[in-house]
Amino acid sequence: MGAYKYIKQNFEQTRKERDDIYKQRLVEWRGELVILRVKPTNVTRARELGYKAKQGYVVVRTRIGKGNRRRRKPKGGRKPSKNYLIKSPDMSHQTIAEQKVNREYPNLEVLNSYWVGEDGRNKFYEVILVDLSILDLNLGKGRVYRGLSSSGQKGRGLRAKGKKKVRRRSKKKERMKKGISK
Repeated sequence: MGAYKYIKQNFEQTRKERDDIYKQRLVEWRGELVILRVKPTNVTRARELGYKAKQGYVVVRTRIGKGNRRRRKPKGGRKPSKNYLIKSPDMSHQTIAEQKVNREYPNLEVLNSYWVGEDGRNKFYEVILVDLSILDLNLGKGRVYRGLSSSGQKGRGLRAKGKKKVRRRSKKKERMKKGISK
């Protein structure tokens, strides 16, 4: 086995056993800023997703609140159609984390992201960013907002391949035509 396999096993073991190291790490992260530039916590996962330890690659850890997403206050009056407490945003926590980081770093482009931890209130993700002015990668501008990152494609149902696979997006379109979904 290579070194990265051992590192990966060690990271998984500390997460599953809820080691003191893992708990201590979460306590530290809660006290830090919401978006913080860091070195990769899970090096093997970062390298699997395209990270390289050279100029032009940046890793940022972000914290996202768990649970239901509360709706905005009604602006067009208190109508029954707008009188609900929570809404589902059609995006995963991971996609929301990627967008949050990209708003903070507009000159960089999101390459990928991965989960690093969670507690009762928060989920923590590390997002890999790329500087397109330094590196010659064929990534589009604003790809996170268009659902072109890995988690965005998963949320849109684009991982399903073949003729007979029903994709989530086609179901969503059908619901919109029937007037079921908001």
